[in-house]
Amino acid sequence: MINTKRSTQEILQDEMLRERAAVLARAGERLAEALEKLQALGCDIESAMAACPVGAESGKPCPHGGFQTDGHAVGNVGIGERDNRVRFLSELNEKIRTYNLQREYVRKRYYYLIVTREALGMIHHQRLEEIYRIPPKKRFLSERRQLPGKTESGEGPST
Repeated sequence: MINTKRSTQEILQDEMLRERAAVLARAGERLAEALEKLQALGCDIESAMAACPVGAESGKPCPHGGFQTDGHAVGNVGIGERDNRVRFLSELNEKIRTYNLQREYVRKRYYYLIVTREALGMIHHQRLEEIYRIPPKKRFLSERRQLPGKTESGEGPST
């Protein structure tokens, strides 16, 4: 006959295993949420840059003043247009600052997940690096600075 009664020790071990799994799940969920927010901020920055494509070779007019040619607006830039461009860059840099702060928060959450896993006896984390890729920091833009990866001629970096 099978003994269906469990000892107190077995019950406690089961509860401990469930709690360990819950702690690990919460750490992973918090990291995933922070990473999703970071990706949303990155998309917001990309869409703002697409609205005024600094560095576009097309010479299209930018709604924030002048024309885009070699990495910054030129031509027909009056005082109001210059103020609009400066305001646009200021807003974009604020978004970049928020992105970089969120990125640091993601790194902290990643660290907490690693520490939690190690406290539970898990020592191999290579798979986590693949699952939770943290993108690089974004650099702030200045009025005259070109986009990363652009040269004076507007082409990508030479190899």
